[in-house]
Amino acid sequence: MRGLRSLIVGLLSAFFSTAFGLYFPPHVEQLPTITTQTSGSLIALPYDENLLFKCEAKGNPRPTYRWTKDGMDFDPHKDPRLIKEESSGTFVIPNTKEKVKYQGKYRCYASNKLGTAISEELEFIVPVVPKFPKEKTEPVVVTEGDSVVLVCNPPQGTPPWQLYWMTNDLLHIEQNERVSMGLNGNLYFSNTLVTDSHDDYCCFASFSRIRTIVQKPRMALRVKPSQGDDDITSVQKRKPSILVPSSHSMTYLKKGEELELECIAEGLPTPVVEWIKMWDNLPNRTQIKNYGKLLTIPNLTDQDEGKYMCKAKNDLGEAVHHFHVVVEELPSWQEEPVKSQLAEIGSDIHIKCSARGKPQPTITWKRNGQPLDDFPSTNYKMLDDRIIILRAEQKDTAVYQCEASNKHGTLLVNTNVLVMNHPPLILTPNYLEYATMLDKSVIMDCRVFSSPPATINWRREDPEGSLDGERYSLLKNGSLQIHKVEMEDMGQYKCLANSSEGTMSLTTELFIKDSTRIVKPPQDMKVKRGSMAELECQVECDPTLRRELEILWMKDGMNILSNFSEGYFRDDGILQIVNVSHSDKGKYTCIVRTSLDQDTASAYITVLDVPDPPVQLTLTDLKDRSVSLHWTAASDHNSPITEFIIQYEENHWEPEKWKELLRVAGSQFSAPLTLYGHINYQFRVIAVNTIGKSRPSMPSERHKTPPCAPDRNPENIKIEGHLPHQMDISWEPLLPVEHNGPSLEYKLSYRLMGVEDIWKEQMVKRHSFVVRDTPTFVPYEVKIQAFNHHGWAPEPRVVTGYSGEDMPLAAPEDVSVEVLNCTMLRVSWSPVPQSALRGHLGGYTVHWWQTQSLLTSKRIPSERQSLTMPGNRSHTMVPGLKPFSEYSLTVNVFNRRGNGPSSSPISFTTPQGVPEQPPILRATNFQKDSITLVWAPPHETNGFLTGYLLQYQTVNETLGELKSVNISASDTTQWVLRDLQEDNWYTFYLSACTQVGCGSAISEEGGTVSEALPSKQLMASHEWFVVMMCAVALLTLLVLIGCFVLKNKGGKYAVKEKEETPADPEAHAMGEESPCEYSDDDEKPLKSSHQLFTDIKANDSSEDSSVMSDDDDCEFNEDGSFIGEYSGYKRRVSTEVNGHAPVTS
Repeated sequence: MRGLRSLIVGLLSAFFSTAFGLYFPPHVEQLPTITTQTSGSLIALPYDENLLFKCEAKGNPRPTYRWTKDGMDFDPHKDPRLIKEESSGTFVIPNTKEKVKYQGKYRCYASNKLGTAISEELEFIVPVVPKFPKEKTEPVVVTEGDSVVLVCNPPQGTPPWQLYWMTNDLLHIEQNERVSMGLNGNLYFSNTLVTDSHDDYCCFASFSRIRTIVQKPRMALRVKPSQGDDDITSVQKRKPSILVPSSHSMTYLKKGEELELECIAEGLPTPVVEWIKMWDNLPNRTQIKNYGKLLTIPNLTDQDEGKYMCKAKNDLGEAVHHFHVVVEELPSWQEEPVKSQLAEIGSDIHIKCSARGKPQPTITWKRNGQPLDDFPSTNYKMLDDRIIILRAEQKDTAVYQCEASNKHGTLLVNTNVLVMNHPPLILTPNYLEYATMLDKSVIMDCRVFSSPPATINWRREDPEGSLDGERYSLLKNGSLQIHKVEMEDMGQYKCLANSSEGTMSLTTELFIKDSTRIVKPPQDMKVKRGSMAELECQVECDPTLRRELEILWMKDGMNILSNFSEGYFRDDGILQIVNVSHSDKGKYTCIVRTSLDQDTASAYITVLDVPDPPVQLTLTDLKDRSVSLHWTAASDHNSPITEFIIQYEENHWEPEKWKELLRVAGSQFSAPLTLYGHINYQFRVIAVNTIGKSRPSMPSERHKTPPCAPDRNPENIKIEGHLPHQMDISWEPLLPVEHNGPSLEYKLSYRLMGVEDIWKEQMVKRHSFVVRDTPTFVPYEVKIQAFNHHGWAPEPRVVTGYSGEDMPLAAPEDVSVEVLNCTMLRVSWSPVPQSALRGHLGGYTVHWWQTQSLLTSKRIPSERQSLTMPGNRSHTMVPGLKPFSEYSLTVNVFNRRGNGPSSSPISFTTPQGVPEQPPILRATNFQKDSITLVWAPPHETNGFLTGYLLQYQTVNETLGELKSVNISASDTTQWVLRDLQEDNWYTFYLSACTQVGCGSAISEEGGTVSEALPSKQLMASHEWFVVMMCAVALLTLLVLIGCFVLKNKGGKYAVKEKEETPADPEAHAMGEESPCEYSDDDEKPLKSSHQLFTDIKANDSSEDSSVMSDDDDCEFNEDGSFIGEYSGYKRRVSTEVNGHAPVTS
């Protein structure tokens, strides 16, 4: 399909003009038509560089130009001082001194061979600088009370001008009802005073357009005092008389001008002027100025015509003057004249020129700029407001001028009359393509030039059909309009133009497009100020119109792109507003449009913000201790106010520091405020909504309350005894604003509770006091009362406390222990009597320490441990004891002052427990049917070791039967398991045993081998195991050394931690694992200990040993055992284990 073209571009690119809706083709000759001209008055102002006389016209052939000045020919090309434009009749007069000679009335004539058009008349004015005539004025001498007029008589000049009276010192003459300046510039005194005498009355005239101010020579006015026969000052009163105007006046004005009627009267007392319109009311537009002496009515209309009267009156009488106002009018067209006519030869041509005005305008006709009477012809017929050209011929082609004139102005119109015959010529390009949407309207052009006018018809071509029906309209210019387009309207159309001179046709085509519509319109939204808002506008349109689709965003009817570019970002139907402010609220409209249609959708953005500060704070009901605060809420910025915060500030204790006083609901706009005494208050209010708090309001006026007695007494009284024979009393003092007056003090009263009846009293200014020489820990009654110079606070309440404490005197009695198991016991005692506590009971502390291990019968240095129980307790659990040991235990009580004496030590022993898990278990020497297991004895046996329990089972695809081996020799550290299945994997579990039972087991895995395994593989396995065992032995040595160092360096801190632990030891102890019970946990970590490994002896069934390393301290048997490691370790660290000398394998 050929590309769509714009109607305007496709219509005509050549020169054209309108005549009865027709277009002139460029090859048709046309009469000249003036397009640009200078008319009216052209005033040569001093600051103008050049003075432009414009005259431009169009026509075919191109027009030529000539000028007349004051009715005489004037050729600008013959004057070298003028600047000419060759392509038009325009010329320029330079603003030089010679410009005065060019004053006059000008007219431009534009002509070609068909006729001449003329411009409106232009008057060129060169103003002269206005000057007051030089004259010598004699002083004006009058008697006090007489009227007088100081004449200005300003020079004529270029309007507008302004007149005013001043002194030589440039001070304005004061004007009022008595003294005022008239429209003519004269200064009128209705009556004079002696103080009016001055020698420097000056009249000034200001001409703003020529930037000139001129001054008249100063005048002198001398007012003599009035004296009677007895030389006493006496001023004769008189009734008013009219000074201006001096006679009956008839005023003529043009409609639209401003009416000014002036009425200035003299008399004593000064007359008052009133205005009346006879038989009617003054118009609403009437303005009374100049102290009642000037009536003005702007924009005058016919209704303002009539008689007006001014009345000047005082106590002695009145004077009147009548004005007759006549409203006239410039000429204007009753009907806009036709400016161009095309007529066929032999037709009658009517040229109408109907004008109105007041007085009625006179009509003058011209042809080509010459009076029509100069062209004698029998086919012209002149009527009042028209001429008729009968049976027009081609020679009647001309420009006909009509001038309508009255005394206020002239109207001119040029009417081009072209008489010719021409066959139809369709000016619209052929094969234009139009596009529209369903249910829309479309206009297909067929503009025709023809003389006589052609008959235009339209018809369907493809598919063929008629154009009958209400949906089809033929316009006056020949275009076809289809209303509410349907899909069946798509196709080709033909326009046919027919006249007596010939026939011409045009073919065009119509396409139907999909409508453009918004499928996802923007939504109303509320946005916080400072955040970002995003509006979305998604659209669908015809695919062929996608490239020309345009999306515009409007805010309150204004284009955002051209008016609000900052802060807005657009991207493919999305409008982003960053840093939203209050100015961003409004209605946003998305406009999506193509060359054929458009769609719109709107959304409203509401900006949320914290409220504006409240305003108009006022105080009412001012009383000594209260006041009512009122305020007015300001804008809540679209989020309702939820509450108001009232703050106060006082300028004595904490100046300029605002504190919250009260909060009230957002619907409340006043609040009663309770105040403290002796405070100079001012208040402010903060509004709160869901967005946040407003800025504080402006402060209210200050309100100072009178002083009075305190309202309350101190609170939070604390009675403590830091030393045995004194009592420390402290309290929370009153806030400074609570003093209610000057010189606040506190009266402290105390007495022994139940012993003394009389209160001991102290006046203090501080908020603490120490009572000395008190008995130890006895109860006292205490009360504190506030006082200032204006009285006492209410009676205080009495509080009870105790004097200073001392350390307890007695130890707990009847201390007994019950051993629950090998690591825990229960201890109980009898509480210490209250009389021996000498203070508040803090609690009890249990101390215990190990004195001997029953396994070695060796005395152990004392490492005391303790457990503290707060409160009144009489028993507790002691956890964490070592099995098979002897202990001592004491109990003491404590208070805030310190610990009391300890009870007598009692001794007890713990039974044997189960051993710890062996630290190491290794499987070595893997054979076809046997495996050798090597281990180290447990660090803590917790009793006499009786042997080991060895268990094993296969762990191939399934777990095999668990088998057990009891090893009764306590000193055995290796074992060879025989009769195992070939090529199987096993898990081994080993636990040490005492008489109580066996402890937790350690596990290890290993497997038997098949006979096919090469000897090299066995050797490699042995070498890997040796390296691994050396590393494990070294790591074990480092761990043991570290544990030994920590045990000797930090053990006492562990005791301290237990002393400070307030948790219930019974619950803690019951949760601990006891070594007295058997455990199968094979992942229990190794524990540090001072006990060394026992000797490891080779089993009788083991094979011959051989040395695998040169290190004397790390010897291994052939089966991979490391007996030498442990024996070497014992040589370095200990000289005796279990009373036996160390043995080396």
